[in-house]
Amino acid sequence: MANSPDGGLIDQTNAQYYSGQEVFFGDGSNTIFTSTFKVELLGTTNTTNANFQIQITPYNGTPFIELNYTVANNVITFTTAPANKAEILLQLQDPTLWEGRGNYEYVKISDIVDNFMVAYVGTDKVIPKIKRSDVIFHAKRGLQEFSYDTLKSIKSQELSLPPNLQLPIPQDYVNYTRLSWVDPNGVQRTIYPANGLTMNPEQLILQDNRGDYIQDQFGENQEASQSITDGLWKSANDSDINGKLTQEVINNSNIYNLTWWKQAYGQRYGLEPELTQTNGWFTINEREGTFSFSSNISGIILIEYISDGLAYNADTRIPKMIEQAMYMHIVHAVVSTARNMPEYVIGRFKKERRAALRNAKIRLQNLKLDELTQVMRGKSKWIKH
Repeated sequence: MANSPDGGLIDQTNAQYYSGQEVFFGDGSNTIFTSTFKVELLGTTNTTNANFQIQITPYNGTPFIELNYTVANNVITFTTAPANKAEILLQLQDPTLWEGRGNYEYVKISDIVDNFMVAYVGTDKVIPKIKRSDVIFHAKRGLQEFSYDTLKSIKSQELSLPPNLQLPIPQDYVNYTRLSWVDPNGVQRTIYPANGLTMNPEQLILQDNRGDYIQDQFGENQEASQSITDGLWKSANDSDINGKLTQEVINNSNIYNLTWWKQAYGQRYGLEPELTQTNGWFTINEREGTFSFSSNISGIILIEYISDGLAYNADTRIPKMIEQAMYMHIVHAVVSTARNMPEYVIGRFKKERRAALRNAKIRLQNLKLDELTQVMRGKSKWIKH
């Protein structure tokens, strides 16, 4: 499929989208070919850091040939013109560079601003006049607010947990959605916050043998380099908290066995449900800017978190399913801050914003009839006593 000639939204070929390829044809005299890839072409075929390859196949079907060339601003310049009707295949090396996979479901926030200026601003329209910078501000604020409780979280990281049981908080982190470790089957095991179990103190004050604070030469309290609480938590035996049975007890788990009776039966009575799990716990160490994990966790950690969508230019995009909610948010934000705006107008757009946001949340829940049916099939089973 060629690029859309009538101004459609798809602006790349099938080869670019599915295969990361672009094809040119030589005419025997042209030495300059311009790539329409949005990704920057780096290096040449002969360099180890090149992110693309070029293969030239003559029209008569003979094996491909190599020609020297240079690349600048995605313009490929050959020292010798490729033969007439020769096929010049440009192949991106890394599939992550292939353009637009899955991006059609999003719309750029710059397009939101442009569309808003056309549809809502002008003579005989809702907003007679407004600065573009004001619309950009309200659009970004809307994206931030929607990112917190409406938009699906698409931010995630896969990390290996080091021996110090700490991982840095992501650079664009606002709040976590879920932390989990991966078992040998690749299944996520949710890690729970250690609320009420422990904490990471922000200040580590040094004290003398009387308990008084120790100050430095400038009269400021001196702080220790390591937290005693953190050290104890990292070395703790989780079985003492969650009540997990030792292997010896499991092997001798006979109710008439004296060992089981003494070690298992009495100890497990009265366990708190929020503690009786073996997935482990984590804390947010604000002092060091890290996630800290309990001693029974190791291997691969998955961090799912929320960002406000404004950390990088590439992130300033929103799902098309909430596009109308964004327009209503901007309109309401503008009219509610305008001078001498009638209250009934403000109230009208407040209701429309609420209705559009509710619809957006329903759409983003992504409920499918087949999936709901599969879950509900087990609800009609008889429970036998």
